[in-house]
Amino acid sequence: MGLLEMVLISFGVSMDAFAVSICKGLSLEKISLKNTLIVGLFFGSFQAIMPFIGYTCGIQFKKQIASIDHWIALILLGYIGISMIISSLKDQKHPCDCSLDYKNMLGLSIATSIDALAVGISLSFIEVDIIKGITLIGIITFILSAIGVRIGSIFGTKFKSKAEFIGGIILVYLGIRIFLQHII
Repeated sequence: MGLLEMVLISFGVSMDAFAVSICKGLSLEKISLKNTLIVGLFFGSFQAIMPFIGYTCGIQFKKQIASIDHWIALILLGYIGISMIISSLKDQKHPCDCSLDYKNMLGLSIATSIDALAVGISLSFIEVDIIKGITLIGIITFILSAIGVRIGSIFGTKFKSKAEFIGGIILVYLGIRIFLQHII
């Protein structure tokens, strides 16, 4: 897997965290560098850790399922992507929680990185340098989350659904691309 594909995956899996960061920015009364860093560090860290966990688990079963790995990547990435697209199209009017305490951020970080866990499993079936991959995912998520807090404070929820939609499209595209590379 090349750098471009890894960057696309990084953007795709970071879109949930980006959308929640926008929501956080919307709900905070005052945006400070500390608030921006807290959100970025929580989301960036978990988006990097979860694919590593998924990759480590997936690599254990690689030999047993090597003949269908492209199907697994297609199904996992496709499912996650389609779920993100559907979620972005729903009219979500629930208020955002402005708390940045440890429990709140831990819960949000885990919730937004579950898809990254599944992506990590998919990555275990293809040739990828997982350390470079998770580093890229973590850095891109950190940056996008920090930007999301700022965007949320300025523009509100206008971009939240668009970010989820774009992330979903990217993941579906990558799932199809991985599948086609193995059957062609």
